Amino acid sequence: MLQGLTAAGLGKLESDLQLIELASRYGFDCVDLDAKSLVDRLGTEEAAALLQSSNIQIGAIGLPVEWRGTDKQFLEGLEKLPSAAAAAAALGCTRCCTYILPSTDAPAAHFMAVATKRLRSCANILGAYGIRLGLEFVGPHHLRTQWKHPFIWTVQETLDWIDAIGEPTVGLLYDAYHWYTNEMSVSDIRRLRADQIVHVHINDAKDVPVHEVLDNDRLYPGEGVIDLAGFLGALNDIGYTGPVSQEILTAAQPTASPEELVIRSRAAFDQVFQAAGVK
Repeated sequence: MLQGLTAAGLGKLESDLQLIELASRYGFDCVDLDAKSLVDRLGTEEAAALLQSSNIQIGAIGLPVEWRGTDKQFLEGLEKLPSAAAAAAALGCTRCCTYILPSTDAPAAHFMAVATKRLRSCANILGAYGIRLGLEFVGPHHLRTQWKHPFIWTVQETLDWIDAIGEPTVGLLYDAYHWYTNEMSVSDIRRLRADQIVHVHINDAKDVPVHEVLDNDRLYPGEGVIDLAGFLGALNDIGYTGPVSQEILTAAQPTASPEELVIRSRAAFDQVFQAAGVK
């Protein structure tokens, strides 16, 4: 597996360049970032050279399309997707991810019908550039009732939706936090195939009742109660070899420096990967 970082939980980073530099310095394999912004800033050749000299890959980009909003918002984002996908592909990135909120103010059936067509369109464009689309189910209980109508928050529901979208390049973004808040076990991971998983997020949860766990109150890996050794071990057992990127969402920005937080992250990864017996 590739050990990776997102900007979430690393404090006030100066830029993606600092994220790449710190990830490289402390032995990470990849970072999640906006490839197009990096290309716009440096040019394709210089951006590719920076990643190569840093021994860093781009684990995934975010989907730059507002597929949950109005038709106008969606079409404006869709027009920009080819250039974002081209930049990512030029830098060797093969993954793009988005999240699914577990409730919605829109009538759920209508929302799913519209979103299915929209995500299929996104997947078609991304697929033309050799990029897979990962859908992240979101588990925390408080978000299930945040909006009027319940929607999707489990693995099976997400897999069913992926089947309905009907594009072979669409799969799961599997986040340890949402695995935990769904009260799943390692056996649930072992029932999957590695090719069903596009990307993985790792983080930890506080020792409170599961229904009280907040989405923006996460801990660094190994600092909480999630069985991350089992989580990683099960992913390893099914043959997943892609990125495992840390994502620490918090209500307030950390006060420590980005370097201090990357050092903390390095120790966290060493701890949980060693406990899992995974290299």
